[in-house]
Amino acid sequence: MVNYVIKRLLGLIPTLFIVMVLVFLFVHMLPGDPARLIAGPEADAEVIALVRQQLGLDQPLWYQFWHYMTSVLQGDFGLSMVSRRPVSEEIASRFMPTLWLTLTSMAWAMLFGLITGIIAAVWRNRWPDRLSMTVAVTGISFPAFALGMLLMQVFSVQLGWLPTVGADSWQHYILPSLTLGAGVAAVMARFTRASFVDVLSEDYMRTARAKGLSERWVILRHGLRNAMIPVVTMMGLQFGFLLGGSIIVEQVFNWPGLGRLLVASVEMRDYPVIQAEVLLFSLEFILINLVVDVLYAAINPAIRYK
Repeated sequence: MVNYVIKRLLGLIPTLFIVMVLVFLFVHMLPGDPARLIAGPEADAEVIALVRQQLGLDQPLWYQFWHYMTSVLQGDFGLSMVSRRPVSEEIASRFMPTLWLTLTSMAWAMLFGLITGIIAAVWRNRWPDRLSMTVAVTGISFPAFALGMLLMQVFSVQLGWLPTVGADSWQHYILPSLTLGAGVAAVMARFTRASFVDVLSEDYMRTARAKGLSERWVILRHGLRNAMIPVVTMMGLQFGFLLGGSIIVEQVFNWPGLGRLLVASVEMRDYPVIQAEVLLFSLEFILINLVVDVLYAAINPAIRYK
């Protein structure tokens, strides 16, 4: 297991290098001149040229990439072109609100999705199954921005129960986490149901029932462990999507997180911030997949990595 983890960590190096190259080329292909955006609409050509020189954009593209790569290897992501603050500080100030929002959304989505999926599988083709899957399809089909505006209209504007913007208290997390986790909960419910339906028909489940074990113990002790392996894979991927895909929800709720920072950086062509954020999201996906693979062995001891 240790050798497997080490090999996977070493495998991060070429993957991240490819991501660095692609992201660097992509952001420099974006339309618009960051020097002109930063200098302002009233700036003349001389001022724009001076700003471009200060930002290092007058250098050849290969030199800019070499400087960027050597700086990243030293832990330096450069300065934001807009705020002139270190990119690491910009990201650090926005990372925790996004992380806590993601964890909150994932927690309730996992709980709701697992319980709903198990209920639908146990009572399949009956009204609990139909009701659960109808709610799941609705959650998948409803756009996140529309759900967010609907929740704000009902619980903030009409009822006045919950705040709409900011991240100062636990109450601020309720509406954004419900909006962000709705789609994940729906996907998890459908995925859990499909996995449990397959497990419930296995021979070892019938054997456990023949031994006189209660149905609840059979489902939780024998069915849950075997059904969780594909569900864990989906959970890991969904967590990565939540962490990197909260842009729309953060825009709707004016959330001070990485999503809003990325949108603002793209609008201003802030290359260092865009590159650092995309690289961070890529690293998160890779590490989450590694954690999911390691969890397989903990869930099912029959799985071993060599």
